[in-house]
Amino acid sequence: MKRRAWLLGTTVGAGALLLGWAALPQRSRLGLGSLMQPGEGDMSLNGWIKILPDGGVVLAMPRSEMGQGVHTALPQMAAEELDVPLSVVRIEQAGPDAIYGNVAMLVGNLPFHPLDAEREDGFGRVKAGRWLVTKLGRELGINATGGSSSVADAWDVVRVAAATARASLVGAASLQWRLPADEMRVDKGVVSHSSGRSATYGELARVASATPPGSVRLKERKEWRVIGQPAPRLDLPAKVDGTARFGIDVRVPGMLFGAIRLCPAIGGSPGRVDAKSALAMPGVQRIVMLPAYGGSTAGFAVVASNYWQARQAAAAVEVEWRPPALAPDSRVIARDLESAVTHGNGYTFHQRGDAQPAGEPGKSIEAWYSAPYLAHATLEPMNATARVSNGRVEVWAPTQVPQMCRAAAARVAGVAIDQVDLHVTLLGGGFGRRLEVDYVAQAVRVAQDVPGVAVQLIWSREEDTRHDFYRPMQVARLRASVDAKGQGLALQIKSAGDAISPRWFERAMPQFAGPVDLPDKTTSEGLFDQPYDFPQLKVEHVSTRSGVPVGFWRSVGHSHNAFFSECFMDEAAAAAGRDPVEFRRQLLKRAPRHLAVLNLAAEKAGWGRPLPAGRARGVALHESFGSIVAQVVEVSLDKGQVRGHRVVCAIDCGTVINPNIVAQQMESSVVFGLSAALHGHIDIRDGVVQQGNFPSYPMLTLAASPLVETWIVPSERPPTGVGEPGVPPVAPAVANALYALTGKRNRSLPLTV
Repeated sequence: MKRRAWLLGTTVGAGALLLGWAALPQRSRLGLGSLMQPGEGDMSLNGWIKILPDGGVVLAMPRSEMGQGVHTALPQMAAEELDVPLSVVRIEQAGPDAIYGNVAMLVGNLPFHPLDAEREDGFGRVKAGRWLVTKLGRELGINATGGSSSVADAWDVVRVAAATARASLVGAASLQWRLPADEMRVDKGVVSHSSGRSATYGELARVASATPPGSVRLKERKEWRVIGQPAPRLDLPAKVDGTARFGIDVRVPGMLFGAIRLCPAIGGSPGRVDAKSALAMPGVQRIVMLPAYGGSTAGFAVVASNYWQARQAAAAVEVEWRPPALAPDSRVIARDLESAVTHGNGYTFHQRGDAQPAGEPGKSIEAWYSAPYLAHATLEPMNATARVSNGRVEVWAPTQVPQMCRAAAARVAGVAIDQVDLHVTLLGGGFGRRLEVDYVAQAVRVAQDVPGVAVQLIWSREEDTRHDFYRPMQVARLRASVDAKGQGLALQIKSAGDAISPRWFERAMPQFAGPVDLPDKTTSEGLFDQPYDFPQLKVEHVSTRSGVPVGFWRSVGHSHNAFFSECFMDEAAAAAGRDPVEFRRQLLKRAPRHLAVLNLAAEKAGWGRPLPAGRARGVALHESFGSIVAQVVEVSLDKGQVRGHRVVCAIDCGTVINPNIVAQQMESSVVFGLSAALHGHIDIRDGVVQQGNFPSYPMLTLAASPLVETWIVPSERPPTGVGEPGVPPVAPAVANALYALTGKRNRSLPLTV
């Protein structure tokens, strides 16, 4: 067979297979009851809902709780469709089946402009792309908590699963009583009939498990009693009384503890090691050498009877570190990024017209913006507990990616993945850092040296800060032109920085890593997908490889790109001689949702009204993870330090499950965003991160935290994200307020005065 004929035949065959697969219906996510953990007297009605003998409800929980309230929001959906009080709904960790994969997260990573779908007539490229990725996501079943997607992903499947279970329970009563199902009434987990018959869910569950659900109907909005209510968080009591179990709280009889030391230089490794004095210290068991697992840096761990003994002994080990072949330096990287913007060929994410600000009538402006590397600084440092015994591995970990943790543990231990049992604990902060698997792989490797004994490996704060997967440094050049009437004419943005997604796939899912990096949406999100209707627009990005480990950081590319775009919008408004809010309004005529959010924030903040002397307001508007957030910030200067007094947030996040959780996430986002905007930066010299603990990488204090007000735009759209969308507008709103106060533009982070 000639090569050309073989290639043609192969291509045609592959295309036929793809078309055949695409024509098949999407895989159901309801699942069988056998997927849930068995319990005495429990009856699983599908892969999500189990009924207890006392009438309680158990919901399979595939998402990790790291403060975002998902362990309350998903039970609220189930309680609503089952007609039970929220207080009777409990959760159990979901298994590894594909039905628990996060489809919405994958769909959210498609590089489509959010307004394209709304303006698309019929089944166009956006809807087709989303349909195809949804179908693929159901097949892959990638279980991850990220992208502010947990509620969005669960919105359909959890409600359908609960409604299906309710239909089976009503059907069971109908069969037993020989009465029509449509005459049944359900209230607080009790099925009743006007004839006087009644039974609890617990009494009906066994028959219901063998009863087809028949017709399944989701409730109409006017029937909701749980969804949309400010229910108290279910995880709160345990966190208040100390019984909540985070990864670092895990205790197993006879367990040991490990402390880690990695090479100070990123990508370095240990050379000569002298551990004699360390091994002679009280409680010390052994030293375990660690290769560079999951993209981390090589080093070693010391195992001892308790963590303090292990940490003291690790510090006592004498080691000669081998530097990496190429030691990154953030000063050099910053210059390289500027050069990449000036001379590099970028990928164009979005273009409208020819986007050439220079030469347009009116006024043209240009500005350069930059953002530094940032660490995650989760309050709970990296840790995991592992036990290896008789060909099986057991892991306790605060993770956002349970399947990937199991896969990493299996690779290290040399066992099949079904020989790995994983217990997902609460997370003391995630912010994307726990989408990585390095710390789990390290714990398993250490546990291999003490067979049958659980070992808890804990990173110190210094190791956690100096061996993070950082938010990338990024640089952008923005150009715009406005006409004599103050109307925006053209906008051109070119940015440069490392791409996160290809590096993450290499670390966490190497089977999906390709030989060539594809364009990564995270590099340009917040720039190419902004809502402003400039007639001429071009947004491109030059992807680089700095050698610094980069990872997903709360709100990812939006976190710095919103700073670039929204500060520059204020610059464009000034060039046009327009008020910042008015300038944005005239560019949002074709984006009514964005305009409504901006107007609400401006109204509630009293935009245009006088402030006390020494204070100023700034505004920013940004869409991320499907939600639109506008913030108006009031600031002053106190002894040369920026002081935030009030932050008014308006948000359109679709249907709201729990307004209290939305408000909590806006408050959390503001504090997180202010910490980064005012203090956050990671400096690298000769491959060594200079920051170590909170004195050199500070957080916003309680005393410095502003009053945060949250206003929610009513919506009947499906729910969208709330865990991250409040972060991106913070830095630009503060920077714009500082300009109004001082007349000085801040074009780099952290902000200075």
